[in-house]
Amino acid sequence: MPTSELTFRTALEADIPGLVELIESAYRGDASRVGWTTEADLLEGQRTDPEGVAAVVRNETGRLLIAERDGELVACCQLEHRGDHAYFGMFAVRPKLQGGGLGKIIIAEAERTAQETWGSGEMRMTVIRQREDLIAWYERRGYQRTGELSPFPYGDERFGVPRRADLEFELLVKPLV
Repeated sequence: MPTSELTFRTALEADIPGLVELIESAYRGDASRVGWTTEADLLEGQRTDPEGVAAVVRNETGRLLIAERDGELVACCQLEHRGDHAYFGMFAVRPKLQGGGLGKIIIAEAERTAQETWGSGEMRMTVIRQREDLIAWYERRGYQRTGELSPFPYGDERFGVPRRADLEFELLVKPLV
């Protein structure tokens, strides 16, 4: 897919409902099984909600980057400036478009934006440790596993209802310079 077909911009308040729908469709329920990023086998319930997306949109130290093609919201990701690094999160690509190279384009644009906007020398993210296929995808993009783990927020259904008791996040990092 040529990058000329994509346009990037920072999300606005009016984008919140569409962003919630996009993120949910990429990670939860039967719709997410069309793509390969589903977490439906690990978690039930919601992935995010309008309040969570609004908090990212309104965050003054970051932005929610949107990718559109022909006016349609096709992908998004969170970028947050955290001193010497940027945090990457809330990454979603429409399930029917997954596997075609769009994710590579989005993450490259996120890295470029973090460097250009904040001079970030490193990108960091947390990924559910049990998502080996997703971690392997990030490793192919230059991200490295750190072995640094953090607990999943069990009991906070805003992040989903776990289907297993051993979920944890692992920190992945990539130098940008």
